[in-house]
Amino acid sequence: MYIPTKWREKFAGALIERQIIGESGAEVFRIRCDSGEALFLKSEPIGLLDELPDEVERLRWMKRLDLPGPTVLGDTTEYNRHWLLMTAVPGLDLASNNDLSPSQVVGILAMALRSLHQVSIAECPFDHRLEERIVVAKNRVSAGLVDETDFDNERLGQTATDVLAELLSTLPETSDLVVTHGDACLPNFMAEGSNFTGFIDCGRLGVSDRYQDLALTARSIARNLGEMWVEPFFRDYGVKPDHRRIAFYCLLDEFF
Repeated sequence: MYIPTKWREKFAGALIERQIIGESGAEVFRIRCDSGEALFLKSEPIGLLDELPDEVERLRWMKRLDLPGPTVLGDTTEYNRHWLLMTAVPGLDLASNNDLSPSQVVGILAMALRSLHQVSIAECPFDHRLEERIVVAKNRVSAGLVDETDFDNERLGQTATDVLAELLSTLPETSDLVVTHGDACLPNFMAEGSNFTGFIDCGRLGVSDRYQDLALTARSIARNLGEMWVEPFFRDYGVKPDHRRIAFYCLLDEFF
């Protein structure tokens, strides 16, 4: 694989493994250094709607607030790509961790999201309010960046333009702004044993409706653990599920 010039000599003898879990458009590689330390190198083509520079900003902000996640070790632009070098978060992601019971998984998810959602929105400089996300969704449709083959089953066969029209016709009437992860699916939560250790893939972190997270977490729980675990998640988190907002934010996710 290609390694940026500034790190090429340092990792000349390292074992490098491509990571395949997750649905991000970026490429992710685990670097096993001679010292035994594990690092991650993330890369993405430079483009109008790329997200890796956003992730660098957000990880550095999280570090200042002691929010658990990777530490940025460096970033660069080379070979017409963005590159991010970061530390590994201990443990396994919640989609891969077979040592945890479903009850433990939903408990960790609820605790982690409650903690993030309690951060003051006044401290967060990243605006992912619905108005901003709809603009980005429209731009992605116009640029042909929406993968219509990856739509959820109920929308397979529709065009991105059709789904956008549905989105605009179902805007929620209420919002409850918190600091959200933005892509709160099981692969983006890490745990070691039964202890939550950090968030990963944080390029969409920002101020948004809490259902930006709760909807995607509920969908991910249903897919990975079974629909019967969605209600216990909401019970552990501490709210009654708003099914209209769940449906809307899952619909919004079709564009990303």
